[in-house]
Amino acid sequence: MWAYLVIALISFCLMEGITWLTHRYVMHGFLWYLHEDHHRKRPGFFEKNDAFFVIFAIPSWLCIMLGSMYGAHWVVSIGAGIALYGLAYFLVHEVIIHQRFKWFSRSTNRYIRAIRRAHKMHHKHLDRHEGESFGMLFVAKKYWDKVRDGEKHPQQA
Repeated sequence: MWAYLVIALISFCLMEGITWLTHRYVMHGFLWYLHEDHHRKRPGFFEKNDAFFVIFAIPSWLCIMLGSMYGAHWVVSIGAGIALYGLAYFLVHEVIIHQRFKWFSRSTNRYIRAIRRAHKMHHKHLDRHEGESFGMLFVAKKYWDKVRDGEKHPQQA
């Protein structure tokens, strides 16, 4: 049982690297067509970029389904880790950062402020080139430092 939980946790953590690579080289690469409207906001609630939720859910679903069908519980654990990362992505990216759902809109939490700052720097680039901060959950030290500096010197933040 514990081994399956560890596999799910490792899968969850590995997804941050996979997300960075996919965001940098796929979403800002050959699938920019789907991701572009996320950087250049258009009217309406839904974006073409939302198709990535379905695209990224497929490996999770396949691991869970096929692992269950063939008794490969470790494969189910990988699918569960991917699914948990998808849930975290939804909560952090859609709810906390972009506030498509107004659940945590006034948070003063340092992590939330750092991740919002990092994502803001990502979105300052309106095209597919010269971007930064392609990850989602792990925030680079420079954004933590900016948040901390803003706490020390609020008039400059």
